[in-house]
Amino acid sequence: MISVIKQSEVFLHPGEFYFCDNKNSIGTILGSCIAICLWHPRLQIGGMCHFVLPDRQVPLNAEQVGRYAGGSIQLFLAHTQSRGTLIKDYVAKIFGGANTVAELVQDDGDSIGERNANAAMQLLIEQGVTINVADVGETGYRRINFNLTNGDVWAKRHASNIHINENPELLTGIMI
Repeated sequence: MISVIKQSEVFLHPGEFYFCDNKNSIGTILGSCIAICLWHPRLQIGGMCHFVLPDRQVPLNAEQVGRYAGGSIQLFLAHTQSRGTLIKDYVAKIFGGANTVAELVQDDGDSIGERNANAAMQLLIEQGVTINVADVGETGYRRINFNLTNGDVWAKRHASNIHINENPELLTGIMI
């Protein structure tokens, strides 16, 4: 279920997806998860996913589709096509992928956050989507807010406590 925090902000929990053509903003809090913000600059429509894992090891059902990178891209494809647009005409901004739990690092040294970030970038590149911002990796949490009116995404970074009062920053370029 999608939560509305303020009248104009939709808040996504892990595994959720939201796409619209109105003047809402979409927010979420990320650790190792990834949020992809997809925006059509001319039509000023777009959406956000908040996926948890890069791939799945079990059969996918409709309730789980947004939990995985590939499922999130499927949702974006369906929503962009339903509006008569091509996904490659959108621009993407990617956030999250932090290493928040050392125990989740695989034997090859990649954390779940790194695997999530790599999956997001690879899937978007395969679809021909331009990635304008990739603020991924590091440690701690991010609180982001995606403004669908102009495509801006504001991010607050938090070391380990998401309740620390820090100033948000408008991110405008690749930050890998």
